[in-house]
Amino acid sequence: MKAYAVPFEKYVNLADARLGTKAISVTDDWFADVNRLFQPTPAVWKEGVFDDNGKWMDGWESRRKRFEGYDSAVIRLGVPGSIKGVDIDTSFFTGNFPPSASLEGCFVAEGDPTDATQWTEVLGAVELQGNSHHYHEINNAQAFTHLRFNIYPDGGVARLRVYAYRSVTGATLATTSRSTWQPH
Repeated sequence: MKAYAVPFEKYVNLADARLGTKAISVTDDWFADVNRLFQPTPAVWKEGVFDDNGKWMDGWESRRKRFEGYDSAVIRLGVPGSIKGVDIDTSFFTGNFPPSASLEGCFVAEGDPTDATQWTEVLGAVELQGNSHHYHEINNAQAFTHLRFNIYPDGGVARLRVYAYRSVTGATLATTSRSTWQPH
């Protein structure tokens, strides 16, 4: 039997690229592509590997802010669900992790969020440490199709895991029109 670090890890990770989860917008992913957040495998360290933007990192990494503000990514979940817990994983980000992060969600029956979309706080701003898993239990019965992941003010996160009850039985958004399913 699999041992879980926290009880909510037994639920489906909706932030998994294999389900079709992807970022649809990001304020900055200069150093490392935001979609690396959704890889199903643990983050890895590649000694001495560089790309056009510097040291290659396995996760999302933005540039340092030279002005007020923060970075965020809007994420389309491959399957909608009711979130039970999250893991914000900063593995291998030791000096360039964001000091804090938060998560918001919305349910959009057709398409993607617009400027008029109402976002619900899923996880208020929490403190982060480098090279660590940050597990947070969530008790929200609302189904979400999209998340907005905010990092304050900038930095790197290796993986975002979003453990949830799926709100669609036996289908993914890639094969099911959003108009054919309803949140529970």
